[in-house]
Formats: sequence, C-alpha cells, structure tokens
Amino acid sequence: MLRVTFLGTSAAAPTAHRNLSAVSVRHEREHYLVDCGEGTQRQMIRCGTGFDVAAIFFTHFHADHYLGAIGFLRTLSMLGRQEPLDLYGPRPARKLLETMLFTGTDRFHFDVRIHEVGPGDAVERLDARFVPFATDHRTPSVGWALVEPARPGRFHPDRALALGVPEGPLFGRLQRGEPVEAGGRVVQPSEVLDPPRPGRTLAVTGDTRPTPATVEAARGADLLVHEATFGDGEQDRALETLHSTAREAGRVAREAGVKRLVLTHLSTRYDQDPSPLAAQAGEEFRNVSVAHDGLTLEVPLA
Repeated sequence: MLRVTFLGTSAAAPTAHRNLSAVSVRHEREHYLVDCGEGTQRQMIRCGTGFDVAAIFFTHFHADHYLGAIGFLRTLSMLGRQEPLDLYGPRPARKLLETMLFTGTDRFHFDVRIHEVGPGDAVERLDARFVPFATDHRTPSVGWALVEPARPGRFHPDRALALGVPEGPLFGRLQRGEPVEAGGRVVQPSEVLDPPRPGRTLAVTGDTRPTPATVEAARGADLLVHEATFGDGEQDRALETLHSTAREAGRVAREAGVKRLVLTHLSTRYDQDPSPLAAQAGEEFRNVSVAHDGLTLEVPLA
C-alpha cells in the first residue's frame, strides 16, 4: 500500500474549502504525515486517515506547516497513546519543537523523539527510506522523498520444482533472495526469480522555488507533489517570496521524468477555481492535476 491523502492544500491561510498544509502517507505498515498545519487533526477525522501516525516529516517551520502538531500531539496523549512518535525536520527543529511542545504544559504519555536533519541524511523506516532534499525558501527547508527498496522479481515455482526444490520453507527463502540447498546442489535465487522490480518513489517539495535537487530527488518518481502557489501572472511575486508557479512545477516534473504531478499549496485566489494552474502546468507536463482537501491517491506497484 502507498496511499496519499491531502489534508490541507491552501497556502499561508486557510479558506472555507482548503485547510493548511498537511499530507497523510500510509505506506505498508506505517502511517506518516508530511507537515502538520493548524487544523490537521480535524482533517484526519474528516478524511478517515486514522491517528496511528508513526512519524511527522516537516519541510520547514513557517507556522502554516507545523502549528497543528501541538494540538495533535496533545490529543494523542489524551487518547492514551504509548508508542513513541518521531518528528523530523530541518533546523531549528529541535529548539523550536521542544519549546512549542513542552513548555508550560503537562508531559505527554508517550515519548516524542525530535530529529534534526538536512540534505544528505536519510531516515530509515520499516519499509522505506525517507530522504530529505534541498529546497529554496525563506527559511531552512527540505523536501522529502519516500523511496522504496527494489522488490524481488517474480518467483517461478515451476523452475524451483524442476531444480529439485520442494514446496515449503525453501520457496520462501528463495523469494527472499537467499540461496538454498536441494537436489544435491545449491540453487541460486536468480535461477527461479525474474530481475528485481523497482520500488516506488513519492516526492513532496514543501515550499520552494524550483531546484535541481528537486529534479534529482524526483527522478522517475511515481508521484511528485509540488507546491504551485502562483500562476503565470504572478511570476515576480513567486520570485519575491521564494515560491513556485504552476508552470514551473510542470517543468520540474518534465525534467525529472515523473509519472504523475499533483499541485498543492495554492494561493487563496485559486481556492475555488484552480483550473488556470492546471492549464499552465499542463502546457509543460501532461499528467498533472490539482489537489483538493480530501483527495486520496493510491500509488500502484510497477
């Protein structure tokens, strides 16, 4: 499973239709958030994502991307959570989060582990690696790429049987890439497995100007979630505030060769009619759509 649910798609301020930045990512055995703007926990209830979050990955610490974590963690504590929760983000993650979460309030009933990261680091989770990549904004910032390891190729039981491997545990070992002894010889996984199949990649930029690092992190990605705060007529404003236009996001997607682009973090002027952004990005990259709160996407395996 790789399920992406957009909990907030508005830039800077919420609207009647769009909440502040947050993306739910449910991957195999774990559930994550990328950013946690104000009101995120209410959006999680509305969208049915569940509260079983193992980690929150912050892109940066402008208020519209992290203030929701304060109330969300308090709710988890009131609900009796005991499992630790990991928080990852660029500087000043440790200083800021420790101040915001722990000053003048009751302690949580679970451990909150704060990790300060930057480009070049990697976060190993149960079934994937989260890689922070450099972005260009008005404060220290990163994007996040969820990268799955390659999966074993398709297993051919008929080949294994022909080589003298009996059905049972030895089949499982071969499928895990381990050689086994059978029929008086060592059977190698390559004899019964097709070539490895690539894992999936999901890249989420947070707030940024277009960057070469985004292109590299999203190279061949199954899904790129890129901010698109502005349209063509606001290029100067995008440069001034270090945000991207929809057209620029389309160019990043084309250069990276991604399979799908979804635009988010929209200026309030595009709150109810984001079609100009979709059209402008679409002139640069074909498979593009604009996120709305509650949009859920399943990213299939190759």
